[in-house]
Amino acid sequence: MVGMTMTNVFLKPHLILLPSKFLFPNTFKPSLAHTLTTTFFIPHFSTTPLSYGPSLRKGTIPSHSQSQSSQNQNDAVLREEVFTRVFLLAALRVPSAECSALESRLRGHLLNWPRVRNIARVPGDDLDPSLAPLLPQPISGDGEFDNEEERTLISVQRRIHGKADGDGDVLSPVLYRDKLARTFNSRGFVKFRNLAKISRPNRNKKRKKRKEGMEVEDGRRVGQNGFAVVEVVEEEEEDSVAMRKLLGEEFVSSKWRGSTRLLLLDERFAGRGVEELPEAIKAVLKEYAEKNTMLTLELVRCKLTLFYDYWQMTEVLETLLPEGMIVPSTFESVGHIAHLNLREEHLPYKRLIAKVVLDKNRPKIQSVVNKIDSIQNEYRTMQLEVLAGNHSLVTTVVENGLRFQVDLATVYWSSRLGTERQRLLSGFTRKDVVCDVFSGVGPLAISAARIVKRVFANDLNPYAVEYLERNSVLNKLEKKIKVFNMDGRRFIKSLYASDVSQSITQVVMNLPSEAAEFLDAFRGIYKNRPKDGEYTFPMIHVYGFSKARDPEFDFHERIRIALVEVAVNVDVRRVRLVAPGKWMLCASFILPKSVAFANTTVDT
Repeated sequence: MVGMTMTNVFLKPHLILLPSKFLFPNTFKPSLAHTLTTTFFIPHFSTTPLSYGPSLRKGTIPSHSQSQSSQNQNDAVLREEVFTRVFLLAALRVPSAECSALESRLRGHLLNWPRVRNIARVPGDDLDPSLAPLLPQPISGDGEFDNEEERTLISVQRRIHGKADGDGDVLSPVLYRDKLARTFNSRGFVKFRNLAKISRPNRNKKRKKRKEGMEVEDGRRVGQNGFAVVEVVEEEEEDSVAMRKLLGEEFVSSKWRGSTRLLLLDERFAGRGVEELPEAIKAVLKEYAEKNTMLTLELVRCKLTLFYDYWQMTEVLETLLPEGMIVPSTFESVGHIAHLNLREEHLPYKRLIAKVVLDKNRPKIQSVVNKIDSIQNEYRTMQLEVLAGNHSLVTTVVENGLRFQVDLATVYWSSRLGTERQRLLSGFTRKDVVCDVFSGVGPLAISAARIVKRVFANDLNPYAVEYLERNSVLNKLEKKIKVFNMDGRRFIKSLYASDVSQSITQVVMNLPSEAAEFLDAFRGIYKNRPKDGEYTFPMIHVYGFSKARDPEFDFHERIRIALVEVAVNVDVRRVRLVAPGKWMLCASFILPKSVAFANTTVDT
């Protein structure tokens, strides 16, 4: 066996992301040991491997990770070292100039794992100054080289070290500037200040770059990505002999010069030699060897190490949570806050789940909260518990190109209704005047202000009204929005008692729990006016919940009862399923003339 070498290679993340459900079928679900309490989270992994791809059930755990996890079994903090996995692979070391072409030809036989590139760069491509004496020397009497390649190599090295003037070659602008910087005296730097700045870069930048390339946290975080490392662990002599037989006697590993790359072969070739490679790979390598006798190809053994940062959130949670428990794979994102709705069975593991969610969604997510109880107060605010990260619940949300400041401790916000709000906005025109009865912090009212002629926004929560005014100024739309702070029923009556009632064309009532009960406020809004006049009857969009078997019929009946009208032409559509068997619906209808001119209103 030839001398073993250890080379760290930093991999860049692959652009194609595969859903974790393809990596973790439900058939192989790990479980926690029954002897563990809810505060000690030591993962247990199934011994049944998956057929293809990386998995926490495959590979080997490094010895130092096993020792650390065993020594800290009583620690409530999740040990990330336990999720380190090492996979043995085979790779072809090829010149960087031929790497792209070979990768295209061998694509079906290369590693195809999510977020891991099958091309790895080997550091140390540049010539070490200590190896300069080993360069070929001229052997003829006139100082010329017999080999054209050796002459080219020496010329390149002279250019690298700024010694190209003597042989008639012209220095490049970069090398010329570097030569001037090294030969200038103090007066020269005073005269050419820009050159002085270029020649003496900021030390902080150098220190930062040096830090990015170094290992931190006990050697686990390597490079900028920090989730994968490749190490060349051995080069077997028998593989070199087999490669000679395949490519011919011209194959000499000592002729290897220049930068190189590693082409990571598929995992099924990990334990194979050159003779055991597929004929397609052999044919491609032999073809390239015949074109260039100086081309050297090596089959090397590699270790691909995947750290905790590589694994997806659902993969880690599936490993940590008990068998049979539903894995919380989604959450609502409100600015930098991740809003979870954990089930009762998840509560003993809520801190653990929050830590994994925070780790896997940084830097976008900085806080993880969970709703403690359902919305029961009149201001529709949620009782939230901060489980991980920053304890501030004030954040900024961007929707439809607008910015909204939100404090989840005092106001209500739902990012999941963004699509529904966009649907409503698509039906508004420049001639519309919108009345938002339950506007909150203004996601619909402010967005509509960019489209329609005028917006009247109201909310009972004084904190929501404060943020509504702040957001309208923040988005420079305060001149088109008039803000009110009163009860929804009183707001409707007062608005239609004023002169602006004739201009209102759209009314939005997004309070699903009880918006339908406020429809009685529209009865008799025009009762004191002559019936033969010209009036504008608004299009009303009212939201509600229904658990009935036929939710559309149930919601339609509630609207008809609230309006005390026998026949109302209502268009009902389902918005989303908020809970098993519970639908959120939106009903749109034009206010009937008989309701607007009713003699009496329903007592409230």
